Amino acid sequence: MRQEYLTILENRPLTEAMWKLVLQGNVDAVTTPGQFVNLKLDGLYLRRPISVCDKQNGTITLLYKVVGHGTAQMTTREPGDVLDVLLGLGNGYDLDASGDMPLLLGGGAGVPPMYWLCRELLAQGKHPTVILGFNTRDEVYYEEEFRALGADVIVTTADGSYGIKGFVTDAMEGLEDRYFFICGPEPMLKAVYKKSRASGQLSFEARMGCGFGACMGCSCKTITGYKRICKEGPVLRKEEILWDA
Repeated sequence: MRQEYLTILENRPLTEAMWKLVLQGNVDAVTTPGQFVNLKLDGLYLRRPISVCDKQNGTITLLYKVVGHGTAQMTTREPGDVLDVLLGLGNGYDLDASGDMPLLLGGGAGVPPMYWLCRELLAQGKHPTVILGFNTRDEVYYEEEFRALGADVIVTTADGSYGIKGFVTDAMEGLEDRYFFICGPEPMLKAVYKKSRASGQLSFEARMGCGFGACMGCSCKTITGYKRICKEGPVLRKEEILWDA
């Protein structure tokens, strides 16, 4: 973990709720897709954890969903502003376990970490298939960015207004035996866990107090005991997860 002061290069909406924030500075502490950062915001005691969408050329890209006072405040920040950021948090994904044709699944606000992961897997000569899940057409974002990388992309919407009607699991037919990486809400993680016949890595979303393992507020039960989502996670392997009944 490292504290840095990063300069905003870009901060703009992608959809009504999703925004793109690009920060420049010393981002060396961010090393692996699946890690996250913690942003300090004016007048708010707790920092806001945001997953890293991409890292390159001394910048990191964050895609964030406006859901409360903190993220609403983030939309008011402009290029040139400086943010206090804790970097290199969480364990991230293990790319070496992927196999040649991994399956990447992102749901809603869980889409961002899939982008950097996808780019890195392609650079290794892998051939990922990306499934992106949304509620409706108006919420779809980053589809073309994934296609521009060269990945096979499938989009699902719960209401059927775009792509395949249904959830990401409905787009998994015939792909159940592929090693998978996933990020999204817990019901989605659990559904893919049950649907897949392969191993995989799941990134969990959780309310975090500190973001670096001190408060124990985001602990979850695994086969080896409790793990902190912010420290030993957010990525857990399929075989170690114990779901609540």
